[in-house]
Parts: sequence; C-alpha cells; structure tokens
Amino acid sequence: MKSLLVRFFLFSLVIAACSIAVTAWLASQATTGAIRQEQGDALETDAQIFDELVQYAATHKDWTGAKSDVDGIARKYGRRIALTDGNGTTLIDTGGKNSPQLPITPKALVDPLNVNGKIDPRAVGPFKLNDEEYRTLHAYADQLLQCNNRITLVEAPNGRPRLPNLGPGELSVWDVCWVGYQLYTLTATEKAAYTQLQALYSKCLDQRVPGGKNYNKPPGPDSNNFDWEITTVSGAPPEVVACMDSSRREQLRPYVAAPAQLFLTSPTGDEPMAIDLSTTGATRITLVALGILALAGFASWVTATQLVRPIRALTAATKRTAEGDRTARVDGGSGEIGELARSFNAMSEKLAETERQRQAMVSDVAHELRTPLGNITGWLEATQDGLAEPDPHLIDMLLEESLLLQRLVDDLHDLAQADAGTLRLHPEPIALDDVVEQVVNAQQNREILLRAETTPVHITADPVRLRQALGNLVANAVRYTPPGGEVVVKLFRWQDEAILEVTDTGTGIAPDDVPHVFDRFWRADKSRSRRTGGSGLGLAITRHLVEAHGGAVSLTSTLGEGSTFRISLPA
Repeated sequence: MKSLLVRFFLFSLVIAACSIAVTAWLASQATTGAIRQEQGDALETDAQIFDELVQYAATHKDWTGAKSDVDGIARKYGRRIALTDGNGTTLIDTGGKNSPQLPITPKALVDPLNVNGKIDPRAVGPFKLNDEEYRTLHAYADQLLQCNNRITLVEAPNGRPRLPNLGPGELSVWDVCWVGYQLYTLTATEKAAYTQLQALYSKCLDQRVPGGKNYNKPPGPDSNNFDWEITTVSGAPPEVVACMDSSRREQLRPYVAAPAQLFLTSPTGDEPMAIDLSTTGATRITLVALGILALAGFASWVTATQLVRPIRALTAATKRTAEGDRTARVDGGSGEIGELARSFNAMSEKLAETERQRQAMVSDVAHELRTPLGNITGWLEATQDGLAEPDPHLIDMLLEESLLLQRLVDDLHDLAQADAGTLRLHPEPIALDDVVEQVVNAQQNREILLRAETTPVHITADPVRLRQALGNLVANAVRYTPPGGEVVVKLFRWQDEAILEVTDTGTGIAPDDVPHVFDRFWRADKSRSRRTGGSGLGLAITRHLVEAHGGAVSLTSTLGEGSTFRISLPA
C-alpha cells in the first residue's frame, strides 16, 4: 500500500468495481421493473381477452358466429387469438395464411362453466328474462326509484333489476316502498328454470347422497335469493354442494358455448414481445451516476492532494537548491514519492559535499601554490636587492620549487581531465611484471627496503598511466615508512583479475581517516609541512587512473603497523 503504483491501481479498481456494481444493480433493477411491468401489462391484457371470450361463451350456445367478435377483440388488444376444440380442430384464428404455427400449449381453457372452478355469473341460461318480463321488472324499478331516490339498483346478468346486498341495520326492500315486493317476485321464466334445476338437484341427491331429502328444500320467495344463483342449506355436506354445482352445470350446458382451448401470440407469431429499456430508470441511473461521480471526484481530489503535497515540497526544495541553498531537504514518506525524496536528499547532500570539496580544493590549491611561489618570489627579490647571489645553489633551489609547481599543475590537469571524462588512455598489450620492476627501480631508497614479488601477468593497458598510478602508491608508501622499514610490491593473478599490492611497515592510517585517503588534497599530516611532502593529489589521481582502466583501488591499514594498497585490474 506504500507504492504509488499500487495505490493508483487499487484506487482505480475500487472506482471501477463500485461503478460496475452500481451500474449492474441499477440495470438489473430497471430491467426487472420493466419486465415485471411488461409482464403485468401482458397478463392484464390476456386476462381481459380471456374475460371477453368467456363472456361471449357464456351468452352464446356455440362459436359459430364468433369470428367477427373475436377479430374485434384481437384488433383491440393487438394480439393473435386462436380457439380450438378438444381435438385440436381450429374453431377461430385471427391470424393470416402466413402466420406461424400455433404453440403446443394453450394459454387457457375458455369454459364459462369452469372459471377457476366456478360458474361464470354471466352464464344465465334458462334464467334469462324474456322481453315482456324485462320491461315489467324495469317499470317496477323506475317506480321504486321515484319512491326513494336514495337507493341504487343494479342489473343482474339475467336482466333483473335488484337492490345491492344490504348490510345489518340498513333498510330492507319492504321498508323502501311497497313496489319492492313486486320487484322481487319470481317471473314465470325464473320459476320454470328453478323447477328444472330443482328436478336435476333432487335426482342427484337421490343418486349420490343417502338421506339427501333433508336438503331438498326448493328455493322460494322468502329465501333472499330471487335470481338464478342457487345456494344450498348452510352446513350441508360436500356431496350436497357437489350435487347443486353439477346440477347447475347440467342445466346451463345447452345454453353456453362448448369449452375451447385459447392460444394467444403476437400478431405475427409466437415470438416474445420486445421490451424497450432505453429510457427505463433513466432519471435514477443519472442521479446515481452523478453521485458516484461526485464521490469519485472527492476521493480523487483527496488522493491527488496527498500525492501533490510531497511533490510541491520537492519543487520548493529544488528551487532553494538552484538558488544556492545546499541545506534543503524534504520528507517524502514512503513509496515512489519517498524514494524520490530520498534521492533528492542524497543529491542535495552530494551537492553540498561537492561544494565543500570545491571550496577546500580552491583553498588547498592556493595553499600549495603559495609556498613555492612565495619562495621563488622571495629569493628573486633578494637577488634583485643584492641580498643574495645567484649562485648555483640558489638556482638549484629555485629550479626545485619550479618543478614542484610543474608537478602540481600536471596533477591538477590530470584531475581536470578525469573529472571531465577526457582522460585519454593508450592501451596496448603489456607485461605487468615489467611495469612493477620499472617502478620499484625508480623508487629505490637507501633508508628502507623496497622489493618486488611478481609472477608473469599480461594485460592490455596504458603502461605510462599504470606506472604513474603504481608510482604514486609506492612513493606514498616510501614517504610514510620510517628508516629501516620495508615496502613490498606484489603482483599475482586471482580469478579473472590482475592484483597489485603495495604493503609497507609505516605509520599506518587511523580508521576514521581511511575513507578519505583518496580524496583530493587529503593528507594524514594536517600541517602540510614540506618535510612530509606531497600535494595530496597523488592518491586521488591513482584512483581515477585505475578506474579508467576498469579496475578498483582499495586500502587496508592498521595504525602503527602499516598499510596495504590494492589495485585490481581486469586480466
């Protein structure tokens, strides 16, 4: 979680996951709602079609003249309607000649005598009033309304006007007006139908229900049920109820159309109707999308602020560094930004160290040049004033100071080339043991023992620069080895490297000073007396020359016992 890349990746995953989840949820909800609504509309349409077909079947003896009515229903609801008998023979089909084949399973069974297990109330059969009875009863109904206009009459399916069912405490029909009694008197048609039904009912009771005569009470004018809907005595056994139900169906069967299987499809076939979801839940989806966008924007702003804060600190520190302030540091925390901050701090420290080295170098160069130049100037002024004679001794001394200046200038020139990357090498195949012998012979000193231990090693290198590098190490070892001491130069091959070691029995170097040995103008003798020699550039030049050959130089030293400088070169 500390990595900037990981944080960005996880943050993007969270935003994407939330967006996908919410979008999927909204789409699911919108689609489900649309499908449910579409299915509800389709079911409602199918129910209305079924109801109108049941109404036709309940009021007609067959389907012979139903084609025009069914076509009208099909056009009204935009559906293809097909009716078949129990054998699969098509009775009516509103589809054209090119219409696809009907589905295998019918949508429903159109039977007015069995609608959810009950008889459709519109199937009145022999209970339907004739025209004269209809006019007479409606005349009574008009008189009843004139007697009391607060009542409401409804028309039963057989044409009889009647009061709606009255609740407890409400006025009865007898209290409304005397004509109400006449309104609820059975007509001749109804009496004949009741008589027929009673005969069927009694026959069924005799056949199916032992002791069924106890329930064989025919309906009369005092039964509160003065229409074709026949009920049985309260608490009758199921067999009695079944007899009444079967008797009514047997009585009504000749007056209703035969049961028909109903098939409903789209006008062009049985493919499912398309559901348009293009605008479903558009407002809700838009609002939620805006909410997610706001949350994502807020989270992005917080994350960006956290990321930008250390970057701004880095920018300010960079400006301070560019203006010369080498003390600028930043705290970037962890992750990539923290790594960048640490790199900047390291660079700033390196710049500060380089600045200190530059200032020290200028001071050291001025110090190193001042002494020989001061000596030369002093002696020349003394000679000019007649205080000194230009004898050979004076000339030798001036020449020695001039040579010291020349060596210092040459060393500075070599360092400048090394820093600029323009230090030129002229490599050639050489015998490294010959280089060692040349350096040892050139540095011989009567006060110490200087010897070489070599094995034949051949490499490709610049012999002049190698002699210069090795010579600096040997000269340094001789300088810091007291009289009677020993300096040994070893050459051997180890794995894929040629190793040069210069070991002395000198004063050694303190552990705190070892890391600074190869720094410019560094010397163990802080007083820089001329007796202890050197400009302090020899070891720095040696390091650059060795590194230019692709090698490395190192030092191990024990204070008071001596030091060992080691050069490793690719063989």
